[in-house]
Amino acid sequence: MRWVSYSSNSGRHIGLLAENTIRAVDGVPDLMALLGDDGENMRDAAEAAYRHPAEVVAVTDVQLHAPISTPRSIRDSLCFLDHLRGCRRAMGVSTELPPVWNTVPAFYFGNPAGVVGPFDDVAISPGSSLFDFELEVAAVIGRGGRDLHPKTAEDHIVGYTLFNDWTARDLQAIDMEMGIGMGKSKDSATTLGPWLVTPDELEPYRRDERFTIKLSAFVNDREITRGTLDQADWTFGEVLAYVSRGVDLVPGDVIGSGTVPGGCLFEHTSADTREDPASWLSVGDIVRLEGDGLGSTRQTVRAAEPVHALRNRAEGHQ
Repeated sequence: MRWVSYSSNSGRHIGLLAENTIRAVDGVPDLMALLGDDGENMRDAAEAAYRHPAEVVAVTDVQLHAPISTPRSIRDSLCFLDHLRGCRRAMGVSTELPPVWNTVPAFYFGNPAGVVGPFDDVAISPGSSLFDFELEVAAVIGRGGRDLHPKTAEDHIVGYTLFNDWTARDLQAIDMEMGIGMGKSKDSATTLGPWLVTPDELEPYRRDERFTIKLSAFVNDREITRGTLDQADWTFGEVLAYVSRGVDLVPGDVIGSGTVPGGCLFEHTSADTREDPASWLSVGDIVRLEGDGLGSTRQTVRAAEPVHALRNRAEGHQ
């Protein structure tokens, strides 16, 4: 099943996408209401939508929102170690990774309030001049759990969707220098969409514990990268097992895969080009992500809001 969240002339709905038509679920405005069990709620809602849809509309006649508009939490992991090597190469440092990167899948918490839809405009982060995108896939938790096993953790995933982790690279440098994790570099926008694809839909792409889903990213129709989800060093099962150690995963949690190798502008820069505005996203640029079975997103970059300056504490009190 491919689930969407959308607005039409009759209001906000969720529904099933079949070809280019949406069949709406009556009386359920948010996919979160269908999560929390073994999938029975979602199956019942799907059956009702097919038999007695609240409305039937063309997907071209509605506004698509993020399928999970306000996740319970966002954790973005780093499953593709070649992405990290690419970033280190761009910075001119050794691509040999410290051993710790092979012991557990790294992750950080994102901002659930920053989720935007698959075709929404995205403003540059205030104060940033090095604005970037990241090509990723996200898993959405449908059934909660704790201390999950890597071999069975995927049973808790209700579906997958494209994930764009918009990043202000200059603000990220500040975050990294402070050393307490990602902050303002990551919290202005996270794209989810265009739909939530249930695992059964993606079975044709499965190879053991991985999916051979082809993924690609474009800026103004120029291909930036092309890769596959099975390039990841860590599987979603392993990531869920790690992040659930000693804590509860709950329905509506979103877990990002991390960036596909080459799937951001940063990896394509160097010391000579890093300060060149042409190396980064500019106002009016169009970013498009695509994934086999997952659809595509298309978003226009807009100008940043002005920054309200803060006093530098080193200058003393005024």
